[in-house]
Amino acid sequence: MQEDKYADAAKHDKNKGGFGMKLVKKDDFLNFVNTLIKNDSRTVVGVKSKRNKFIYDTLNSADELRLEYDVTMLSPNKYFLPPTETLLRYDFTGKFSVQAVNEVTPLIIIGIHPYDLIAIEQMDKVFKDSNPDYNYIRKREASILIGTNIQNVSSYAFSGSMGAATTDRGFDLMLTNIGDKYAIEIGSIKGKNLIEKYAKVSEADNDTTREVQRIKTEIGSKFEKQLNFSSEELPKLLEENYDNELWEKNAQKCLSCGSCNFVCPTCYCFDVQDITELNLKTGERIRTWDGCLLEDFAKVATGENFRKDRAARYRHRFMRKGKYLYDKFGFIACIGCGRCASSCLPDIADPCKVFNSLKEVIE
Repeated sequence: MQEDKYADAAKHDKNKGGFGMKLVKKDDFLNFVNTLIKNDSRTVVGVKSKRNKFIYDTLNSADELRLEYDVTMLSPNKYFLPPTETLLRYDFTGKFSVQAVNEVTPLIIIGIHPYDLIAIEQMDKVFKDSNPDYNYIRKREASILIGTNIQNVSSYAFSGSMGAATTDRGFDLMLTNIGDKYAIEIGSIKGKNLIEKYAKVSEADNDTTREVQRIKTEIGSKFEKQLNFSSEELPKLLEENYDNELWEKNAQKCLSCGSCNFVCPTCYCFDVQDITELNLKTGERIRTWDGCLLEDFAKVATGENFRKDRAARYRHRFMRKGKYLYDKFGFIACIGCGRCASSCLPDIADPCKVFNSLKEVIE
């Protein structure tokens, strides 16, 4: 029965379309990455180790790649919405002039976990749907995303509860570790072309397809943490708990440092400032990451602060993740990566813990 389940799931997957599946030996995969680094015009980025953590950074060799990682410190969204970015340059010398700026570095990003691919899809919707942000859009269009199914799970993660442990879309290529080979799902023309140009691959048979489906099905059971209810209940749960005393209680420990915002792959708020040079002749308009936990986040030019209290700022973050963005875009803006929980010194940022506590209160 178990085998039939995976066969049916694989058949269902196949019916979704796509560009098929290939197999590559691990040595050949390393050669593929080294060839990209050496011959492709795009910058190759991948997951590397940094002390006892993992980060996305430029690869100098395929040997640096760590596809067995649990979670990276920041998501690959940092390449599409950089922490600091120049939007335009202006010049008062002679006739006033303004030049739009978009510094795009075409990238091949290797090793993205499914939850981060889903976060990128959400940010695509945010930056394309309402007010198109061409700085973001151009960077995304110039990128190739190579995902990898999760091998090791962070102890802070609960992506299985958020429907983000695996994904069938959002990637150009997706790797699955099947022993001495990787199965490669091809998700786009860009991915197909990359494989055809640089990789030594063979066709995947039905047994491989079933094995990949078995591995993907079992990933969900690897998470130690989970919501005690369906994530679909979150918008209503948060609405009913807007005045819950938990916000005030937890906020008493909050340092207002914004760490939970800055590591989150679905936080996208930013500040924009004009920085004029001391010569008063030239300057730049820059945007930098901002976060709703920071005290001045909701402060306006006339001095009023619409969320001066820590409790209001603390509550706002969770309401935005599970209610406000759901109302606007139709998705829960938490993919259960656990980065916020692992970066919070007072241990109050964990969405899984907070959501489960709210659920217990109303039951």
